[in-house]
Amino acid sequence: MTPQEKLQSLGIELPTCAKPVGAYVPAVLTGNIVVTAGQLPMKDGALTAAGKVPGDVSVQDAQMAARQALLNALSAVQSQAGSLDNVSRVVRLNVLVNSSPGFTDQAQVANGASDLLLEIFGDAGRHTRTAVGAAELPLNAPVELDVTAEIRV
Repeated sequence: MTPQEKLQSLGIELPTCAKPVGAYVPAVLTGNIVVTAGQLPMKDGALTAAGKVPGDVSVQDAQMAARQALLNALSAVQSQAGSLDNVSRVVRLNVLVNSSPGFTDQAQVANGASDLLLEIFGDAGRHTRTAVGAAELPLNAPVELDVTAEIRV
């Protein structure tokens, strides 16, 4: 099953690629590599959750926020690749978690995005990853992430 078919079977429709709110672009294609800008868990113009994990946002809700941020990142990848079917490999996922003091389970939050990559891309979705805590994130988002993917050119 192709990534596009997998999304359809999961009932997932990628959002429209977000317009940047600053002096940057949503994704850059260089050679056969697409690198996205940081993506927040925005849906229909609003954050799906806000605050620190786990003080304001549960780990489970933060995982869902990471999943939404990933969908936004995949939309940015698609804007450069033409289709997710052109992705040959997900190379890297970087996840920042707006963490309450003492919180050390950032990897659990990042799994919300990592698991979806594996579900959509299979073995081509196996990636390297960094999951780190942050003191604050834009708009008080619980997570921000970016993706690096290789595409067929």
